Amino acid sequence: MPEGRAPARPVGFRGGGFAPRPVGVVGPLVFVILLVFWEIGSRLGWISALVLPAPSAALAALRDLFDSGLLFKHLGASLQRLVLGWCLGTLLGVAVGVAAGLFSLARAGVVPLVSAIFPIPKIALLPLFIIWFGIGEESKVATIFFGVFFPTVIAVYGGIDNVDRGLVRMGQSFGLSWTSIVRKIILPGALPAMLSGFRITASIAIILLVAAEMIAAEFGVGAYILMAGNLMATDQLIAGVAILSVLGLVVGWLIGRAERFLLRWRA
Repeated sequence: MPEGRAPARPVGFRGGGFAPRPVGVVGPLVFVILLVFWEIGSRLGWISALVLPAPSAALAALRDLFDSGLLFKHLGASLQRLVLGWCLGTLLGVAVGVAAGLFSLARAGVVPLVSAIFPIPKIALLPLFIIWFGIGEESKVATIFFGVFFPTVIAVYGGIDNVDRGLVRMGQSFGLSWTSIVRKIILPGALPAMLSGFRITASIAIILLVAAEMIAAEFGVGAYILMAGNLMATDQLIAGVAILSVLGLVVGWLIGRAERFLLRWRA
């Protein structure tokens, strides 16, 4: 080493790729702090119980709902509609989106139709669905199906469009067949956008589920919230909203697990 020069120091690894670090305690901690301040504000009279009941009051209403057995009846009815409508809309949306992304003729026919119908609020079509399918389960499932189908089509064919064309050309130069390129390059490359679209459509499905149940349902979380609002039972209303919040968290967790499993090749 030349005289007077400082010894070389090892340089740390800089190729992390902006990967997010899991900090699992922060999310629950934020919820706990918010609930504690909410409870304290309610007990001290800063928050009116008529406007916003304390979390303990909502928890008591939720316990009464559980003890009466109505919790599972409302939740079971909502889950059945949600799963059926979301799965049907997602499966058909993926099929149509893949066709629009891969075939010019399908895109020319599908994209203008999707662009014309997508902006229509799907809950506005519920009266039409009731005329077509009756006031039973079919009209509610159809509302969720239509609300999920169009965003799924957009997410799928948009994800296929964003696949690096250089990878496709490289596959062609290596003599891969069309089906191999689609299976090994295009679909895996579009998968992150598709899974992000699933997150969005799951939230849309929950919103449409509640709206449909408020209009025409005897049982369901939306019907329970509407009944509580009509009776000015704000503790029951907050309990129903909490059920929807937990449902959204569970759906998001399930999709997150699917992302980690299907996208583990990105690590």
